[in-house]
Amino acid sequence: MSTSSPEAVKKLLENVQTDLRSLSMECKKKFPPVKEAAESGIVKIKTIAARNTDVLAGLKENSSEVVQPFLMGCGTKEPKITQLCLAAIQRLMSHEVVSEAAAGNIINMLWQLMENGLEELKLLQTVLVLLTTNTVVHDEVLSKAIVLCFRLHFTKDNITNNTAAATVRQVVTVVFERMVAEDERFKGIVEQPPPVQGNTNRRSVSTLRPSAKDAYMLFQDLCQLVNADAPYWLVGMTEMTRTFGLELLESVLNDFPEVFLQHQEFSFLLKERVCPLVIKLFSPNIKFRQGSNSAASPAPVEKPYFPICMRLLRVVSVLIKHFYSLLVTECEIFLSLLVKFLDGEKPQWLRAVAAESVHRLCVQPHLLRSFCQSYDMKQHSTKVFRDIVNALGSFIQSLFIVHNAGNAAAVGAPAAGSGSGAPGSAQGAPGTGGASGTLTTQAALEYRGIWIPLMTVSVQGSAKATYLEMLDKVEPPSIPEGYAMSVAFSALLDLVRGITAMIEKELALEEAAAAEFREAHPNEEWNPQPGAHLVWEEMVSACWCGLLAALSLLLDASTDEAATENILKAELTMASLCGRLGLVTPRDAFITAICKASLPPHYALTVLSSSAANLSSKAYSIQGQSVQIISPSSDSHQQVVAVGQPLTAQPQGTVVLTAKNIQCMRTLLNLAHCHGAVLGTSWQLVLATLQHLVWILGLKPAVGGALKPGRAVEGPSTVLTTAVMTDLPVISNILSRLFESSQYLDDVSLHHLINALCSLSLEAMEMAYGNNKEPSLFAVAKLLETGLVNMDRIEILWRPLTGHLLEVCQHPNSRMREWGAEALTALIKAGLAYKHDPPLAQNQRLQLLLLNPLRELSNVLHADIRQKQLECVLQILQSHGDGLGPGWPLVLGVIGAIRNDQGESLIRTAFQCLQLVVTDFLPTMPCTCLQIVVDVAGSFGLQNQELNISLTSIGLLWNISDYFFQRGEAITHELEREEELQQKQAQEKGETLNRPFHPAPPFDCLWLCLYAKLGELCVDSRPAVRKSGGQTLFSTIAAHGTLLQQPTWHIVVWKVLFQLLDCVRTSSTTADKEKIESGGGNILIHHSRDTAEKQWAETWVMTLAGVARIFNTRRYLLQKLGDFFEAWEVLLNHIQSAALSKNNEVSLAALKSFQEILQIVTPVKDSDKAADALAAMGVPAVLMDPLSASGPGRPLVHSDSLVERLTRYSGAEMQAPLPVEESALDDLVLWWSAWNTWYRIGTESTKPPSGPNEKFSFIPSQPFLTALIQIFPALYLHIKANFSMEDLKKLGVILHGAVSVPISSDASPFILPSFTEAVLTSLQEAVLTALDVLQKAICVGPENLQVMYPAIFQQLLLFVEFSCKPPQYGRMETKLVANAKYNQIQLFAPAEWVALNYVPFAERSLEVVVDLYQKTACHKAVISEKVLQNIIKTLRMPLGLKYACPSESTWKLAVSSLLKVLSIGLPVARQHSSSGKFDTMWPELANAFEDFLFTKSIPPDNLSIQEFQKNEAVDVEVVQLISTEILPFANFIPKDFVAQIMAMLNKGSIHSQAPSFTEAEIDVRMREEFSKVCFETLLQFSFSNKVSTPQEGYISRMALSVLLKRSQDVLRRYVEDERLSGRCPLPRQQVTEIIFVLKAISTLMDSLKKTQPENVDGNTWAQVIALYPTLVECITCSSSEVSSALKEALGPFKDFMQPPVSKVQNGES
Repeated sequence: MSTSSPEAVKKLLENVQTDLRSLSMECKKKFPPVKEAAESGIVKIKTIAARNTDVLAGLKENSSEVVQPFLMGCGTKEPKITQLCLAAIQRLMSHEVVSEAAAGNIINMLWQLMENGLEELKLLQTVLVLLTTNTVVHDEVLSKAIVLCFRLHFTKDNITNNTAAATVRQVVTVVFERMVAEDERFKGIVEQPPPVQGNTNRRSVSTLRPSAKDAYMLFQDLCQLVNADAPYWLVGMTEMTRTFGLELLESVLNDFPEVFLQHQEFSFLLKERVCPLVIKLFSPNIKFRQGSNSAASPAPVEKPYFPICMRLLRVVSVLIKHFYSLLVTECEIFLSLLVKFLDGEKPQWLRAVAAESVHRLCVQPHLLRSFCQSYDMKQHSTKVFRDIVNALGSFIQSLFIVHNAGNAAAVGAPAAGSGSGAPGSAQGAPGTGGASGTLTTQAALEYRGIWIPLMTVSVQGSAKATYLEMLDKVEPPSIPEGYAMSVAFSALLDLVRGITAMIEKELALEEAAAAEFREAHPNEEWNPQPGAHLVWEEMVSACWCGLLAALSLLLDASTDEAATENILKAELTMASLCGRLGLVTPRDAFITAICKASLPPHYALTVLSSSAANLSSKAYSIQGQSVQIISPSSDSHQQVVAVGQPLTAQPQGTVVLTAKNIQCMRTLLNLAHCHGAVLGTSWQLVLATLQHLVWILGLKPAVGGALKPGRAVEGPSTVLTTAVMTDLPVISNILSRLFESSQYLDDVSLHHLINALCSLSLEAMEMAYGNNKEPSLFAVAKLLETGLVNMDRIEILWRPLTGHLLEVCQHPNSRMREWGAEALTALIKAGLAYKHDPPLAQNQRLQLLLLNPLRELSNVLHADIRQKQLECVLQILQSHGDGLGPGWPLVLGVIGAIRNDQGESLIRTAFQCLQLVVTDFLPTMPCTCLQIVVDVAGSFGLQNQELNISLTSIGLLWNISDYFFQRGEAITHELEREEELQQKQAQEKGETLNRPFHPAPPFDCLWLCLYAKLGELCVDSRPAVRKSGGQTLFSTIAAHGTLLQQPTWHIVVWKVLFQLLDCVRTSSTTADKEKIESGGGNILIHHSRDTAEKQWAETWVMTLAGVARIFNTRRYLLQKLGDFFEAWEVLLNHIQSAALSKNNEVSLAALKSFQEILQIVTPVKDSDKAADALAAMGVPAVLMDPLSASGPGRPLVHSDSLVERLTRYSGAEMQAPLPVEESALDDLVLWWSAWNTWYRIGTESTKPPSGPNEKFSFIPSQPFLTALIQIFPALYLHIKANFSMEDLKKLGVILHGAVSVPISSDASPFILPSFTEAVLTSLQEAVLTALDVLQKAICVGPENLQVMYPAIFQQLLLFVEFSCKPPQYGRMETKLVANAKYNQIQLFAPAEWVALNYVPFAERSLEVVVDLYQKTACHKAVISEKVLQNIIKTLRMPLGLKYACPSESTWKLAVSSLLKVLSIGLPVARQHSSSGKFDTMWPELANAFEDFLFTKSIPPDNLSIQEFQKNEAVDVEVVQLISTEILPFANFIPKDFVAQIMAMLNKGSIHSQAPSFTEAEIDVRMREEFSKVCFETLLQFSFSNKVSTPQEGYISRMALSVLLKRSQDVLRRYVEDERLSGRCPLPRQQVTEIIFVLKAISTLMDSLKKTQPENVDGNTWAQVIALYPTLVECITCSSSEVSSALKEALGPFKDFMQPPVSKVQNGES
């Protein structure tokens, strides 16, 4: 409820009336005037209340009257009354109803009471109420009131004193508060201050407003009083103390700084009065030196007085804090003094208080900044800020130095009850309690035997002082040990905290401003005000040395974890700040300090020692004392937590890590983690240190580069306590996080980090050279980690990162290199896996950048690295194969970078990659890379480490070709697009487009590359590879060749196929003939492959066959190329050289290829006859190799879409088939070329060796010759139209030559038939087939061909002669099979040659002759060329030899053939007898008969009777032929021929026995049947009634009479001999002869009987009858055989026995 509300007013009135009533009651007796005054006062109040609406204003107007009764009451000096009155007055005051006049009266009344010493506390209360409730008291009244309070302060009563002191303080405050309020009121009004006439009048207060004036007067007098001068305004002061004055000054300065700052007059007071006062009062403290006796100085020095000194310092603190800007110079003096107070020679309490004061400054960073700006940054000015810091530093240092002064003991011994006894036991503590870590020791510092406890002096960041607050102490207090250290320590920490926080905040603001500016003006440069930066840098520069010295010392001395933590935090913040400000030296110095503290003492680490040396050379001085950066003390008073191996090169044994080292390490990690961005080049220091720590702790890198506690690799030297064991995972984790946080660094910082890691790694590499010590992999592992977390901007660090790792990969130390590769491959994989923005697919440059190091790895020679590289490729393919895009060439390059010296496992891994590519990724890669795939696959085929891989890679090439085939259209489009682009670029640059096989379209080029690769494989040194390569090459060309455009075929033929043939031919002809020993012991090589030459032969065979097959199947495509004829010639040339090679396998295969190309069909004119549409289009039917049973011919793949593809590639030719005539002509040229080749092969191969001793001359094999001859029919089909006699002769030569070639004896058992079988060899079959083909062709051919018949007969007859006279092959000696019986063949020396058994061949030839003659006997040519005569002439030989023939079948066949031929030929001969064309034949024929029927050869001994009879039947057949075919036509036949025949028959009919027969066989062996037939023939023709010419009849009659005459002679001679021989039997022959004659006679009788009587000459009869007596004479013979024959002969004579016819002549009897 406010004092002016109606209720309050009402209440006030009531209370005042009540007070007056009470007063009147009290004074009724003793003080009537007072009573009256009180009563009239009541009336007055009532009156005022009644009259005035504003009662309070009314009261105030009349306040003097209202107050008057109470003042009178006080005047009674009666305690009760006085109290009542004072209470009433206070009530009125509190309602502000006291006027100025009334107030003056009240004060005067109070003054009287004071002087009388009454109610002192009530007085103070009243004054306070009066001054605080209103502002009516001014000037002298006010000063009187204040003096009143001061005087009460100095009474004898303690309570009063204290109350008065408090009141004075409050009143002083009130005075200044009024001034502040007054200023507020006039704030808006700008007054023109009157000109000041200089500063001469120190009381120039005329310009001040009332309240300000009061405040000014009061403050001025306070200064006067402190200075022990008389006051100007506070009249009536009796006494005053300095301490109280200083306290009042301090409170005013502290509470109302704005008064002094805003009013010139007050500022003037500060400068002119306060500062000199302070400086004056300080003097005793400055001059005093502890321990310097008065003897040393001329005058006695006043001792410092604690209460004043302490208050002065408080005033100074306030002055500096608030009025620094006004009192720059003065403050410089104050600060210098303050610094001096920290001196070691000053009393302990003074140092402590000074330290507290400095602490107060240290928590005000803005103030410190002002110092720096005002002093340190000005020339010729004290470096105040630096001095403060250095003073703190040297203060701390001095505390560790034992004084020789009296209080040395106090420093040396710890304060009682600090928890441990003497320093010794403190040192012992870690030893006893270290292991368990449970002993609680007091926080303390210990350095070189001095032990100083630490205590908590204030909350962090507030300088709560202890001794500066001891305002009641008069004597200096005793300072506990360690207090000063603790304050200084806190001051240092707060200083660091404050400065860094302030600067960082301002930096943050600046950065925010910069960011805003950039957003607003993106194109402009942001230029901050340089001033701020300069100040910050100056502050840091000024303080860092001192800070570092002090902090390093403290860090070394600290035994408390929390203290250590704080020190490290300070070093860390400083380092970070220096970094942010770009102050490299201080930054590095702080970091070095932390690094050194992390490592064991005296650890040799060059990076640190060098930077420490830089610092210690800058030893700086603090007030004449030289302060070194103290190196850590050697005596360890720390808990040991780890023992490990140093990483440095020199052997130091083991090193020890303490808990503090680990703590420092964590700080270091923290520094790197949080402030990595500002570390710049100091990364080097940080990382080097971490590397060493990691090494000592035995952390080893694991996957991804994180360091994990490894098993002690170095042996037992690494010992870790459980405490640190639990820490390790944490440390390892922080380490990893540290590098993870590198993702927040800016690019420059990141580069610093990478560079530092690289140089660390280089050092590690240096150390790892030349020794087998485990290398430090810290740097490599961390490079990896850093790379992995910075994938989003990998581009900027990729080159330095991978460049360095590539160097690591080449390091000789395997562990080092392995990690290099591990890191590199991990980075590449991560880089590809990372979701970049834009994605890799659209950022080709980045993708290539990422993959590039993978390619670089190919240059490393170490196999383990290549293994890693290839494994990486494999993983990349498995995970990102689909997205490699432009990276494919690079990846393929890596896969293909294999060398033969690399060992199988590498090649195997690389090959796995390739297989993966071919099976899965061909569709995803750009088509331009397909060529590379082909090359790579080819290079795997050509490597010679692993045969299986070579073979499999050829399979891959086949798969690749399949892929090309299936995706042909797509690939074509893409390649053509690409080609256009390149063409454009090339034109722009003015170059020509350069790619292999250029003129061909790009898709065809792809095929050509594939073919070329396969071609290379076909001439590999390993037979298996050649074989596989060849098969694949020809299969792909066969299967997919249709895709190629026509001009490309030109390249295929000339550049691929013929080139390949040339290479193979060269290699084959130069191949080594040495026998290859079986490989590897367990692999046997077949004898047909046991020399390089034989292995190459196989290749040659395959290649030639393949090329031939292509010519066969693709003929119509190839023929459209301009130079098909040249190609054909080249192919034939190859076939010829292969056929004539000295290797049977090759030569035979060459012929097979020859055969294949001859199967090409010339299209039929009438396209209806073509098998189907394909043939019409000129696509040859695909013929199977007729030799496929024995040869490697594989069926060709026929694709379903062949037709469709052909239409695609030959759109134009589809409309109509080729004009046939022209193509037929073209073909003829080709076929004749082929015929010439065949002829050359034939003549070369069948030409017998020239010299007799040419042992090594090559003799072609039978299969070869067979094949050669078998080719002829096919060839002939094509050339028959123009086949001339000349050609036929050539053919004959070759056929004859071929048949004459002998067989090598080791092959003979497989080729020769045994004697008993009459089988032809396949060669002979072929020869006959060839001739057969010819004759058939002639047969159906035009008339003019028939002139060739005789030549064919001639050829065949030549062969027939072989039956009796085998051909010679040159002058070679051959064993004839006939006399080398079959089973002995094996006994010959293997090199001998065996001539064939030509009999079956000759006989077959003979059969052919007969057949042919049967068909052609009437042809003109056959007649005119005397073919029949030749046949007979040829047959004469076997016929004449008869039993002497090599085989008896021969003469039998000869006879039967002769009979057949004659049966056809004789009629022709008779027909043409007049022309004389057959004249020469007859004598030949007669001779033939003669030679055969009366052969000179003797039948073999073992001829059985049955055989003999069969043979005789043959003879009989011949005679029958004569009787049926010749003799009946005697008139058409030359006479001498008939005569010869008759003579022959005659001879046959009589003398026909063979002399050597045994008696038992005689009856059979006499050829009786034959004689009989001859005889009958003779007789028949003798009596034939057909005799046309008398002369013929004469011949036959003559013959008959000769016969009869001879019979007569034989009989007579026999009878003669029989008689003479007596009992002795006659010789066998003679008996036989007589028996024959007898038989002949009986035969003759039979014949005569059968003959017409008129045909028989009478003379003959006479001769026959004349025989009878002779016959009768023979009856006496003794031989039974003769007798029986005689019986038969005599029998027929009965027909002559008839009664004689009686001659009745003329009726006579």
